[in-house]
Amino acid sequence: MSKPLYVFDMDETLISTDCASLWHEFLVAKGIAIRPDFIEEDKRLMTLYAQGRMDMGDYLKFAISPIANIPVEEVKSLVSECVEQYILPKQYPQSITLIEQLARDGIDMVIISASVTFLVEAVGKRIGIPNALGIDLVENQGCFTTEISGIPSYREGKVTRLQQWLASQTTEYSVIHFYTDSINDQPLCEFADFAYLVNPCPRLRAIADQPNWTILSWG
Repeated sequence: MSKPLYVFDMDETLISTDCASLWHEFLVAKGIAIRPDFIEEDKRLMTLYAQGRMDMGDYLKFAISPIANIPVEEVKSLVSECVEQYILPKQYPQSITLIEQLARDGIDMVIISASVTFLVEAVGKRIGIPNALGIDLVENQGCFTTEISGIPSYREGKVTRLQQWLASQTTEYSVIHFYTDSINDQPLCEFADFAYLVNPCPRLRAIADQPNWTILSWG
């Protein structure tokens, strides 16, 4: 039996800000990220991301450096704490309502994000979306590295990762609905049957006059 699938970007789509940036603020507050300009560098890289110009390799070298020697399970415990304290309060009320309604209706949902998987999975589990795709990192001696495993879920890679996920499912999905805010997700907007642009960035808004694309104002 075929059914619809709802696919969501995470940062500034379901959550009103960038979850990775909140994670970095958390690491600074915990005294784990000690680089003096850590938050400033995060902001610089996020500006490049918003412009569609960020190099994922450079970003991961920066983002993973504070936790490079922390065991994976300890990192995941810290992430859970961060999600509860920093991220959940930033979830859009509209996304809470939508996820609850889709769950009641038995509609499958997926988060696909350019954030690292350990963060995407933790957020997804907590807000009610069990299927989460992020940037998978190679582990070495029980710790995360900056080496990407497989195809990164970034720009065109999001389409490939979603196609791989669809191929692994026993369900045949009839229609794909996709929610995002970012120009980086233009390829996935074009792949989906319906795209919903949540407070879209200027570059995405400029091309929003497409069949089956809808602008949403959440806040």
